[in-house]
Amino acid sequence: MNWRIREAVRQLHAGGIIAYPTETVYGLGCDPFNGVAVLQLLSLKQRTMAQGVILIASELAQLEPLLLPLKPATKKRITGKMPTPVTWILPCRSETPAWLRGEHDSLAIRLTSHSLANELCHAWGRPLVSTSANIHGRKPATSAIQVHKAFNNQLDCILHGAHGNNTPSQIRDGLTGKLLGRGAGAQ
Repeated sequence: MNWRIREAVRQLHAGGIIAYPTETVYGLGCDPFNGVAVLQLLSLKQRTMAQGVILIASELAQLEPLLLPLKPATKKRITGKMPTPVTWILPCRSETPAWLRGEHDSLAIRLTSHSLANELCHAWGRPLVSTSANIHGRKPATSAIQVHKAFNNQLDCILHGAHGNNTPSQIRDGLTGKLLGRGAGAQ
């Protein structure tokens, strides 16, 4: 694990907000189990809690404690290779915090295929909030410099690296596989 990942994980443990490249754009993240951190992230973005957030993880096991039990076919679907990044909408447990699910009884999740985001989730050992690095309604950042300009020293750590190809992620129903829409990136 390189020093940048170690520093990002240290900031996550301290309740910090970080930025990192994803499959599509730069994302903002924090510890999803730290309600204060999630609310601070949403405040920075000027976004309401009602929408919920996306969680990324390096493996499904990191997300399963938040989800209702999944059938083997559903697990196979959401862990399979897809040609574009997919955010899956899955039913969540009633005790899943409202700051994660918003006004929904489901949770948006993605098993990240981005090497740096995957390494970060693996080193963190837990899921990570992943929302696009932008003020709500504005164009998402696609570089560390754009993140810095948008948030002007309000973040605890910015991981530098190449993001994916700007192709919007697909949003799919995890139980049926049905396409529900397209995202801007790391929402």
